Amino acid sequence: MTSSSRPTVLLTGASGVLGTALLTELPSSCDVVALIHECGCPGAAQQVRGDLTAPRLGLNRAAYADLARRVDVVVHCAAVTDFTKGPGATHALNEAGTRAVAEFTADAGAVLHHVSTAFVARNELTRSRLGRETGEAGARPEDYLDSKRAGEQVVRDSGVPAVIVRPSIVIGDSRTGEISAFQGLHGILLMLLRGLMPLVPLPAASLIDFVPQDVVARSVAALIADGRRAGEVWVTAGPEALRAQQMLDLVSDTCAELGLSTLMPRIVGADMVDRLIRPVFLAGGLPKRALRRFDDMLAMTALFADAPVFPTSLGQLAGEQQPLTSSQLTAALRQTLLHLARAKNLGNAPEPTVARPMAAGVSA
Repeated sequence: MTSSSRPTVLLTGASGVLGTALLTELPSSCDVVALIHECGCPGAAQQVRGDLTAPRLGLNRAAYADLARRVDVVVHCAAVTDFTKGPGATHALNEAGTRAVAEFTADAGAVLHHVSTAFVARNELTRSRLGRETGEAGARPEDYLDSKRAGEQVVRDSGVPAVIVRPSIVIGDSRTGEISAFQGLHGILLMLLRGLMPLVPLPAASLIDFVPQDVVARSVAALIADGRRAGEVWVTAGPEALRAQQMLDLVSDTCAELGLSTLMPRIVGADMVDRLIRPVFLAGGLPKRALRRFDDMLAMTALFADAPVFPTSLGQLAGEQQPLTSSQLTAALRQTLLHLARAKNLGNAPEPTVARPMAAGVSA
């Protein structure tokens, strides 16, 4: 580990959603080294090619030792987030890969900032755990959540100084909506924009907790700057999260802004879907691909139906850091919808106007 006042940060997952956002937030105060796998990372000045599933991070002994001597902080963002990958591939990176990162952190005498997910608190709300039929769904949130809980346990058992960071759903940049790769929520939003969701199996008051990627990145950067070495940090909207009906209203307003004549879905209870709508009206009348898409949506929305409010750690750092408000979240989601519309050539989406970054801070 170096003794410089300017820390060297090893960033995994640098080409992913949070990694790309972190690359814009960290360089002003840190020297960042991106651990890359197959593809390069244009935003990283320093890159090391490695593999989290291989011994010594896929490096030879000399390269591994040299990297360990340089690194003060490890930010571990790399993860399988695709709910359809299955338990084997998911655990290989999210659990075993985290073990390799923790071992490197110990060898470097560094501090680990492990990016997990707030949804570890909702592991029992998957349809399979609730005893509901999963149908044709390829999405299995339980595999992802099991792997992230296991990854957190690896960090706790490792004995290295570590901060576990738990963001909720990560959407695009709060100012532009831009994101390096569309996520699960983007798929649902796209179906809504295209009028392909006739119903939403959620109580209207269900909280849909999301945070913009730049807010998460600045929160991690603030933790590093603060010298945080332990604790669990929840980067969530908490009680300010938008409700399902508010999100549908925003989608409707955005469709009007885009000049799209899109019918909004009907909100129904999951029990009605399971007892009547799916077996009677959908199972025999939808192509298999469409039915699988519907069942994937059921799998994902189960995590929100009448779920408790997430804890939140936002708003406690010094300076101008403030908790997120529902109006800020509404504005950020609008930008995500507009960016999605631009990317998919839907309607007449205006170009983004970059404003002041959305402020958010954290406490342990």
